Amino acid sequence: MRPYLLIDFGSTYTKLTAVDLDQPTILGTASAWTTVAAGLQLGYENALHQLAKLTGPLTYEARLACSSAAGGLRMVAIGLVPELTVEAAKRAALGAGARVVGTYGFELTTADLDELLTLKPDLVLLAGGTDGGNKTVLRHNGQLLAGSSLTAPVILAGNKTVASEVEATLKQAGKICYRVPNVLPELDRLHIEPVQTKIREVFLTRIIQAKGLAVVEKELDGILMPTPAAVLTAAQRLATGLGNGKPGFGDLLLVDVGGATTDVHSIAEGLPTQPQVFTQGLPEPKVKRTVEGDLGMRSGAMGLLEHFTPEVIAGLASLPVEKVVAGVQGRTNDPHLLPDSLDERRLETTLAYLAVKEATERHVGKIHRFYTPQGVCYLQEGKDLTTLETVIGTGGVLVHSPAITRILSGVLPTPDRPELLKPHQPRCYVDERYLFSTLGLIADQWPEVSFYLLEKALRQV
Repeated sequence: MRPYLLIDFGSTYTKLTAVDLDQPTILGTASAWTTVAAGLQLGYENALHQLAKLTGPLTYEARLACSSAAGGLRMVAIGLVPELTVEAAKRAALGAGARVVGTYGFELTTADLDELLTLKPDLVLLAGGTDGGNKTVLRHNGQLLAGSSLTAPVILAGNKTVASEVEATLKQAGKICYRVPNVLPELDRLHIEPVQTKIREVFLTRIIQAKGLAVVEKELDGILMPTPAAVLTAAQRLATGLGNGKPGFGDLLLVDVGGATTDVHSIAEGLPTQPQVFTQGLPEPKVKRTVEGDLGMRSGAMGLLEHFTPEVIAGLASLPVEKVVAGVQGRTNDPHLLPDSLDERRLETTLAYLAVKEATERHVGKIHRFYTPQGVCYLQEGKDLTTLETVIGTGGVLVHSPAITRILSGVLPTPDRPELLKPHQPRCYVDERYLFSTLGLIADQWPEVSFYLLEKALRQV
């Protein structure tokens, strides 16, 4: 037996998975409330105690962890044109497991800077200009940050012509600055991998200290990555397979419904599937993640209420409007709330369905019709996922819901939004034991084990 302990310090739960690499098999799982205020050590020990009741005493060969506790990895992205460099910076940050809490384009104003500082980011990603292009905006924004009270590290990924100058300005002002290659070196070419690598490095070396993870880390062999990055790594392993004759699932969409956010991950090129369709906008990365901070089941529930209105939610849930408003308020005030009545369960299902629906609609591409002398043509913006065959749902609400099919139907097309390129006839699966975040921790080092366990973790619905 080669037991590994895999830990996810989530914003609500600390989740533990014990695996045996030799078999391979899941030896047991356990969870406990994440104890941010009292220190993460307490929640970890509570979960470990629960796990030991299931597995008996084990001597773990390694203890590996990911974390989204204490707000996860909060990042602000700054660029030149919102549709180009700001969007490129945002995609790089999201793909590395960050939560983008603010984006800014063009020259920062003092009001922008004041707002940025109130967001209290863990990292600032400063981009702007293609290589050899605009210098003024990157220089201006670097000077403004240098003269501010910002304490968060800055990752500089802009126009290489002026980047070294901006780096020097920031460092002379005492700011922590890491310079990497331009995230958008040319208008039609993204270069996000160096940014993502640096984000993960900074997470490991600095953010762990800021998030109160340093104490519990002493008992572990490493906090390897933010939780969303672990989920994305697991999805990639499942999609690509092992490359030795064992095929993966191919292109897939993974929806992670959480208390604060709903994350959507796609592993797909997303190129046009129909003739006479042309793409516009930035090229789409094959591995893409979007995060919707206003669509969550607990602290993010008020965003659902505001977006869809109490009347719409009440109609879908067959509940009085006042009961919907009270139920959403209760979820916002108590992240540990568990639905304990038929009405509460109906509201829970409806909120989850709407979170999946809206998050998917924001993630997928859309198509626009236009006319030419040769006839009708179409412009595609974003990914075409209409032919995608696999959808996976994960997150606490899906693990515990008796209405998983209803919730995941939110990924399907609806007649009112025909322009959206959502999957038409996917096979839907649920991560039944909520294992993707923990199994993602071994997906690179132990690909065969992780693929086998991930495949077994899924139940088709």
